[in-house]
Amino acid sequence: MKALVLAGLLFAQAALAGEADVVDVKVRRNASGTYDFDVAVKSVDKGWSHYADAFEVLAPDGTLLGRRVLLHPHETEQPFTRELYGVKIPGGITRVTVRARHKPKGYDGKTMSIALPR
Repeated sequence: MKALVLAGLLFAQAALAGEADVVDVKVRRNASGTYDFDVAVKSVDKGWSHYADAFEVLAPDGTLLGRRVLLHPHETEQPFTRELYGVKIPGGITRVTVRARHKPKGYDGKTMSIALPR
């Protein structure tokens, strides 16, 4: 019975995955007050017409705070981590959401909400 429940949970988790999922985010606050993000993305990359091509940092209201354009597929590097430096975040914002975009699917994957260090 436990094996059946575990199999069902694994299937449900796989069903929720998108073409480009954010699987980890590390964030650092700089002395200047800006933030640096290390974002790990797991994506279904199949060449130049089908790959994770960007990730974004969003305010709680959906305002775009930063974007990193990814210039090539990562077929043999999964998940992969890329950085985004110097993101300016307005005062009062304590959490952000990070999402990844997949060409051609768009923003269909898992996002991650993360608290900002102060």
